[in-house]
Amino acid sequence: MDGNFSGTKIITGNANKKLASDIAAYLELPLCNAEVMHFSDGEIGLNIHESVRGSDVFVIQPTSAPCNDNLMELLILIDALKRASAGRITAVMPYFGYARQDRKAKSHDPITAKLVANLITKAGADRILTMDLHSNQIQGFFDIPLDHLAGGNLIARYFAAENLDNMTVVAPDAGSVKRTRKLARALGVPFAIIDKERPKPNEAEIMGVIGEVEGKNCIMIDDMIDTAGTITAGANAVMELGAASVRAGCTHGVFSGPAMDRIEKSALEEIVTLDTIEIPDSKKIDKLKILSTADVFGRAIDYIHLGRPLSRLFTGSYS
Repeated sequence: MDGNFSGTKIITGNANKKLASDIAAYLELPLCNAEVMHFSDGEIGLNIHESVRGSDVFVIQPTSAPCNDNLMELLILIDALKRASAGRITAVMPYFGYARQDRKAKSHDPITAKLVANLITKAGADRILTMDLHSNQIQGFFDIPLDHLAGGNLIARYFAAENLDNMTVVAPDAGSVKRTRKLARALGVPFAIIDKERPKPNEAEIMGVIGEVEGKNCIMIDDMIDTAGTITAGANAVMELGAASVRAGCTHGVFSGPAMDRIEKSALEEIVTLDTIEIPDSKKIDKLKILSTADVFGRAIDYIHLGRPLSRLFTGSYS
């Protein structure tokens, strides 16, 4: 960190207060004195107890579960800051919810990723800072600047430090091939691909594996793990094909519904995720390892505030 943060404010809603506190601590700044509360009927209210006039404000708020409440908190925070004459408002969204509906897969489908982008822009955000969007095309849904950080760097460094012999990286589905290839290149190991069909949302059927997994210590990588059906089915499949071990990594640990039970019962030895989504204690099982993104977001905020190019963050990186 090398910035002068005079006139800079860090504010957060309720979505991930720990990450917001860690980022503020990295920047050696206090969190803005603000309170987000709920009225008895569920409406969201907000009180900001200090002046933000002319300030460079960073709103740290992933739109994870409860996604609708956290999205509304973000919109209300931005609106309040705009009406309070903040100089610039950057929405720091470690996890961008509603990203999976980014195109019309069939007639009459919504494109909610674009809808959410419009809502955030209309609310008054001047800039977006996020990490590992579900698809890169979402960057084009915004008419304001968007900075896209890569969480794979942290995961690559973690598994490199594990020093596993005979390692290979496995894509849990065709959509993860590009991400898998990057991780394999960073680790200097080969990769394989699981051929998967999805008969309906949150269900996956493994058809086969393309590549060599027998006798390998396999690492599976994805941008998010939701119900964990894909990742656990893939892990079990590679073990049945003779893999020595299997671990998994993801940027966003959504872990909804039966996810943790599936992970506990699966062949996975370890699952690594970043703290873009706050994970409750009830889901912190022994197999789960959580890595901090506070330094990455803190450095990005430093560069944005000072008007420096964020490309410096990616020199020699996984991305």
